[in-house]
Amino acid sequence: MCRILGVKRANYYKWLHHKKSITDIENEEIAELIKTYHKKYGGLLGYRMIADRINRDHNKNYSDKRIYKIMRILGIQSIIRPKRRSCTVRKNNNTAKNNLNRNFNASRPNEKWVTDVTEFKYGPHNEYKLYLSAFLDLYDRTVVGYEAGEHNNNILVFNTFDNAVKDNPDAHPLFHSDGGFQYTSPVFINMLKEQGMIRSMSRVHCCIDNGPMEGFLGIMKCEMYYYGKHYNTKEELIKAIDDWIYYYMYEKYQRRFGVKTPYEVRREALANETPKQYPIPENKRITKYKLEHCTSSSSLTA
Repeated sequence: MCRILGVKRANYYKWLHHKKSITDIENEEIAELIKTYHKKYGGLLGYRMIADRINRDHNKNYSDKRIYKIMRILGIQSIIRPKRRSCTVRKNNNTAKNNLNRNFNASRPNEKWVTDVTEFKYGPHNEYKLYLSAFLDLYDRTVVGYEAGEHNNNILVFNTFDNAVKDNPDAHPLFHSDGGFQYTSPVFINMLKEQGMIRSMSRVHCCIDNGPMEGFLGIMKCEMYYYGKHYNTKEELIKAIDDWIYYYMYEKYQRRFGVKTPYEVRREALANETPKQYPIPENKRITKYKLEHCTSSSSLTA
């Protein structure tokens, strides 16, 4: 073996019998933790999320770089999310002003809600469709209500609204959506008015106006369809959706919230008169997008 690999026998035996250092032993322990979390969460966690989970669950302070190096040695990586290049086009009927205006920060729970509907596929050949409607609170990124159904219709959104209001009867948030027909329905507009909610709507061809919701659904679908995974029955898919939302709410640590879950952040905020603030860190990609598109639009208008 040494001859084929071009290694001196003396060096091989020196390595074989050498005493492991404290760092070597610690790295082996970290490697076992990484493999445990990678298996437990089906490969959903990247090196930052695994670092957060190890540090919090085991009271450690390992750096992202160290976790990343060990994961590379193990050949472990998270699911890579594909880029999305589509956007919903709406008709200009019963539209509302973009009152949210991309201000995605919120000072307390139930101050700003965003929503959207997305499509899932299931069956032996992915020939069937299931639709998911969800409401997201911008303060803690909590899913305040969701509903799955076989048809993308008004009832789907109405039921989501009822679920959200049932759990948050005193909520009167700014309600932001795209220009889908469900949200421009006179019945739904009346439901918002009765609950004391102010409407807000994305502009045409401006998916980023509803960025947090688009991002949430994108991550959800990416993690549920990882490595070509598919679902044979509607019941199997609905259970997977329920399980993922539970994981997101109660188990998924988010660094922006100080390595806490959305549920923990919401529980703490509702128990305090002055909730803790979690401002959104600057995103260089969004800043670049604004410079390129907003500046050009302003010059054209001028």
